[in-house]
Amino acid sequence: MADAHFTVPTPINEPVRAYSASDPTGLSQRASLQATLDCMASDCVDIPCVIGGREVRTNEVRSVVMPHSHREKIAIYSWAGAAEMAAAVEAAQRAKPAWESMQWQDRAAIFLKAADLLAGPYRDVINAATMLGQSKNVFQAEIDAACELIDFLRFNAKYYEQILQQQPLSVPGVWNRLEYRPLEGFVLAITPFNFTAIAANLCAAPALAGNTVVWKPSDTQMLSAHYIMKLFKEAGLPDGVINMIPADGPLTGKTLLSHRDLGGVHFTGSTSTFQSIWRSVGENVASYRSYPRVVGETGGKDFVFAHPSADAAALATALVRGAFEYQGQKCSAASRAYIPRSLWAAVSERIVADVKSFKMGDVRDFGNFVNAVIDERSFNKIAGYLKAVRNDSSVKVLVGGACDSSMGYFVEPTVLVCESPTYRTMVDELFGPVLSVYVYDDAKFEETLAICDQTSPYALTGAIFSQDRQALARMSVALRNAAGNFYINDKPTGAVVGQQPFGGARASGTNDKAGSALNLYRWISPRTIKETLVPPTDYRYPFLG
Repeated sequence: MADAHFTVPTPINEPVRAYSASDPTGLSQRASLQATLDCMASDCVDIPCVIGGREVRTNEVRSVVMPHSHREKIAIYSWAGAAEMAAAVEAAQRAKPAWESMQWQDRAAIFLKAADLLAGPYRDVINAATMLGQSKNVFQAEIDAACELIDFLRFNAKYYEQILQQQPLSVPGVWNRLEYRPLEGFVLAITPFNFTAIAANLCAAPALAGNTVVWKPSDTQMLSAHYIMKLFKEAGLPDGVINMIPADGPLTGKTLLSHRDLGGVHFTGSTSTFQSIWRSVGENVASYRSYPRVVGETGGKDFVFAHPSADAAALATALVRGAFEYQGQKCSAASRAYIPRSLWAAVSERIVADVKSFKMGDVRDFGNFVNAVIDERSFNKIAGYLKAVRNDSSVKVLVGGACDSSMGYFVEPTVLVCESPTYRTMVDELFGPVLSVYVYDDAKFEETLAICDQTSPYALTGAIFSQDRQALARMSVALRNAAGNFYINDKPTGAVVGQQPFGGARASGTNDKAGSALNLYRWISPRTIKETLVPPTDYRYPFLG
């Protein structure tokens, strides 16, 4: 065992590749990624469950298709049942003693190696899998599956090192220490389709701290999930530390949330699912070995609020990017906006022009800004809202509104202008490329601020726009609890690890801030150690004399 304090390399954010066709480097990067896309699209990968390092195949097999070309099948995967779930827990428990006793710097080295592999030979692979399987354009895949995941792995290692350095005060004759243990039991990671980086981090963050993990990925993220497991394996992650089991949500809850050895839940997904998880944990609380840590990032109805002094061009650009990048399928996507009447004509003109200039289609065409929503269920939900809108005189479709699922699950970027700030699309989370706008009278600025704060149960992200510093200060105070990630004169998306730790409160989750030390604290259980160097030998205190 090495007796030294090791220092993790100081992380910097991974540079984002532009994939520009106008310079030799970008052209070469485009060609390399395009070749990987072509190769991956022509194959059909057989994805197993991974339990204790073993590939486990089941009798129930499901398909992965491209959302933008749903006739093209790119993978099949094994669907886990109760037996596989039980085996995954057993594998995690078997791996736990050796993993938690491993020196922290050795655990960190595995994830640092994974980051370097991802920055190099795995970059095209993870980007291509995310593009094809989750219908992300090249830029959205690059900032997520490559850069954000690399950042999570590198910054988490540094944060963990800094946590370990935090030690209590010692006084003469006493040496006080803090030991940072992993949680007792296993961590259940339940992850979403929309961010490859989030899916991997929900497993990797607890594992870095010495926990072992049972991972239930989204069934619409299975292709990139498969390559995440390969990445971790090549980086040297021991068998059983992370066990991947795609499975039915209710069965997962019934089988794993009631398990005596559940140590924690790391979740990103819908608010209703998280509330169900919380309810189940509460119902089983008397049977657990320890109270499970429950960490969740859920939905959002994210706002953009403009003051009459806002810059119209900057506001319109933020709305277009914030609402329609990745088809609005970001928890942080701008989905409701409050625009003063004095600005609306200039802003709406720019929005319409921008949206009409979008190209929509297959991710393999790098000229497409917009691609498909994730699956048929999502398509039908959004299409249902848009159908209701067409029959409602209180809502105007400013631009977009069409849907077509004949080849892929395509929904046109749509802007709705609502007479009421409580219209359902101003309140409900649609999780698609639909922006609802309420145009308010300039004189009702304060009143509309209150409406923005009180209308939605969520509090994930929000943005304010103004050129007036006093107005910005007033808006910041009025909307203080309305968003965990708050943006001034910028779109409400695009949080960067190490710069804007991510998470919200209210119905948006526990605000444990992925991409910061705050999240890692949730996966450790400190033990205070007091050592008295020369202990007393007489019970009598001086006052007794």
